[in-house]
Amino acid sequence: MLYQVLIVVYLIVAICLIGLVLLQQGKGADMGASFGAGSSATIFGSSGSGNFLTRATTWLAIAFFAISLVLGNLTANRVKATDEWNDLGAPATEQSVPAVEPVKNDEVPTSGAKKDSEIPN
Repeated sequence: MLYQVLIVVYLIVAICLIGLVLLQQGKGADMGASFGAGSSATIFGSSGSGNFLTRATTWLAIAFFAISLVLGNLTANRVKATDEWNDLGAPATEQSVPAVEPVKNDEVPTSGAKKDSEIPN
């Protein structure tokens, strides 16, 4: 149950982190605002969105890496069903198999084939 919850939270954090990184402006984008490009008037105030977006990205990145470590620790101790078959050193459990009596040579059915004594020389 914990594993599935962490996977869902991990995906949400990853998508939000990608969105926040794509929303941020580059370092050279502020120079255009000083020449009247009009991008200085944002919804986050005159200081711009850099402070809020930077902090949000930092916290989401910390959450992303922390969840990655927890998920890695949870999955490291899991045993796959196929791993049981790969271990050839462990003895196999014996099942009760009915004993089969050995068949003698002269009792083997030949299905119409001739015996060596019947083949002409």
